[in-house]
Amino acid sequence: MSVRTAKDRRSALSWGSSAETLAAAVLVAKGYRILARRYQVKGGEIDIVARRGDTIVFVEVKARPTLDEGLSAIDRTKRRRISRAARVWLAANPWAVGLTLRGDAVSLAPWRWPAHVIGAVELELE
Repeated sequence: MSVRTAKDRRSALSWGSSAETLAAAVLVAKGYRILARRYQVKGGEIDIVARRGDTIVFVEVKARPTLDEGLSAIDRTKRRRISRAARVWLAANPWAVGLTLRGDAVSLAPWRWPAHVIGAVELELE
């Protein structure tokens, strides 16, 4: 097991922030309007909350060496954390409750176009 230094953590955070910015740009190009970024609550986080038409999407962004690794990094624990944050976001934004709600993912890998996967995150909203 390798030891992560403070420099490694800063580098990962910087890459993650850049990945989220790129993912947001891809979503905007596809007609989504960004409602929130890095929405954090106790016990959960959503990288991007966006809207297109009557659909609200809670988007998890993963930057990994390959696109498939990014998608496979969204495990059950991560889905629970996203769902928890989505419930809090919906409570704070009751106007959105009647809209279609969906969990998407954007996976990024070096030298590859970002992959926007619709419905990649199964939300537990009740």
